[in-house]
Amino acid sequence: MSIKRTPSPVFSSGDYVVYPTHGVGKVSDISKQNIAGTELELLVVNFDKDKMTLRIPVAKVEHVGLRKISEASTINDALTTLKGKAKVKKIMWSRRAQEYENKINSGNPVAIAEVVRDLYRNENVAEQSYSERQIYEQAFERLASEIAVFDNTSVDQANKKLLDILAK
Repeated sequence: MSIKRTPSPVFSSGDYVVYPTHGVGKVSDISKQNIAGTELELLVVNFDKDKMTLRIPVAKVEHVGLRKISEASTINDALTTLKGKAKVKKIMWSRRAQEYENKINSGNPVAIAEVVRDLYRNENVAEQSYSERQIYEQAFERLASEIAVFDNTSVDQANKKLLDILAK
């Protein structure tokens, strides 16, 4: 029995990509570099918001989970998830926080939308703890940045779009 392997995505300079633990970045270059006597082909990804540059060996791109911006169906699933009712489990906050962090770091827009939906608080609802707010903002920013690139709009417009959906 053979294992089916999907071909690894091909990236080119100027592509927007999602690195699961850092969010949306832009491929600025694909270069060859000699490291410890071995020539490696590296994908150079810039994250403007964090003022950070990552150099990822092309051979490891699939392993680290680097992917292109989501398809329309995935973005629509994420937006539909936001419209749902919050599902807060009755377990300790530390365990829930760990689950939320794992969902955010998965890079999956639908999982990130679940975190945003579950931690969203309307103005007239009780205050959030500092850690809840931090996790919510991280998830919200990740989702908004991917939607902004997908819709070819600004992050502010994506933020407004998400807040409009959540407020309903």
